[in-house]
Amino acid sequence: MLIVRAFLALLAGFFTMALLVGVVTAALMKLTPEWVGTVANPRSAYVLFNIIYSFIAAAAGGYVTAWLAQGNPLIHVLALAIVVLLLAALSALQQRGLQPIWYQLLLVAITPIGVFAGGMLRLQIFRL
Repeated sequence: MLIVRAFLALLAGFFTMALLVGVVTAALMKLTPEWVGTVANPRSAYVLFNIIYSFIAAAAGGYVTAWLAQGNPLIHVLALAIVVLLLAALSALQQRGLQPIWYQLLLVAITPIGVFAGGMLRLQIFRL
């Protein structure tokens, strides 16, 4: 049962991240397409905003994972950070040539850091 709980904690954290990023991205593209720009040429303000809300979504995912994990939440948060790192790197490889490389590399770096930050936030609140 502990393995199932661990898997569900990771899954919940990942889906929290994906849902938040998906909703914000879809809303921005529908409500302000001229502000977003195109996939090949995103606007600078959108790039910055995307990095910020991706970090916040990743932190929310790390927080949820740490909240649901039993045993040692830090291990679960680190596992989610590794999964997110690998998936972000795969996404960057698929987007190669479509978006600026610095932007893709920043997203690869910032999302696992966000997961870790969210998990640490939960662990600090839990100890208070």
